[in-house]
Amino acid sequence: MPLPKISDAVGGNAVRRALATVADRDTEATAVRYLLQRLAEEAPGNSVEVRVPPFGAVQCIEGPGHTRGTPPNVVEMDALTWLAIATGGEEWATMLREGRISASGSRADLSQNLPIEWDRSDGGQ
Repeated sequence: MPLPKISDAVGGNAVRRALATVADRDTEATAVRYLLQRLAEEAPGNSVEVRVPPFGAVQCIEGPGHTRGTPPNVVEMDALTWLAIATGGEEWATMLREGRISASGSRADLSQNLPIEWDRSDGGQ
């Protein structure tokens, strides 16, 4: 069963908190999952699997999909790297070059899909 959708208010708040301070595990997990959710919404498809262990994974990007086993296009990184590239704090190419991102497959370049659009306002808080 998939996890319930994270609202923009909850997700945006978690991302802001995770970027502003050393976040607790729950906040970091929510921020990571929210930005993965936004990626899947902005770039729907199932040709690339983006993994941010231990918090989540999504399939995205149009193209040929897979049905079982390890997909041919996989991107994996830690949570802090994901938060940095997803929000525009770091560049895809830099993190890839530094070995902070593992990307395999011909469609595993997410640079055209980053940074991810999300509500950066504090909602009046």
